Amino acid sequence: MNSPRITALLLTTFLLVGFNNTFAARLLTLLDERPEAPPFVLEDMQGKSVSLADYKGKVLVINFWATWCPSCRKEMPSLNRGAAWLKQYDVELIAINVGENPKRVKKYLQEEPVDFPVLLDRDTEVSNRWDAMRLPITYVVDKEGRIVFRALGSREWDAPELLVPIRSLALPR
Repeated sequence: MNSPRITALLLTTFLLVGFNNTFAARLLTLLDERPEAPPFVLEDMQGKSVSLADYKGKVLVINFWATWCPSCRKEMPSLNRGAAWLKQYDVELIAINVGENPKRVKKYLQEEPVDFPVLLDRDTEVSNRWDAMRLPITYVVDKEGRIVFRALGSREWDAPELLVPIRSLALPR
């Protein structure tokens, strides 16, 4: 083999490995420990109390976000599409706004409506317990109430590579 062919082969291999690592980082991180999901009770946009216990026995996707976060805003439309797809498999999705004024959140949701519950963590107490200080961050809780997956940073939440592993948690065992 000549030198240009070897160089081309090495460059192609490097690009593919780099692409695959970047792609893998955009998926879900499987948690080995599978800790118990920290309980919470928060108000939704209508002032109704919603708790983690309300979702007992269901697979739940919990997205922590804020209106000031560009990555959070970018992923919100795909979260809405992903939530619609997951709902047919009895998987629920909620978004927890971190520390913002409800009026600001309401204004944003009028511009970018969603079909899933949005909860308000006004004092960031719940976000702290969930270690959700870097946004966006999303957790997937299994039927037993354990955190199985985490995704730090924005994702395309309507991508099959993300949705299928979540849906599989809802399948009968």
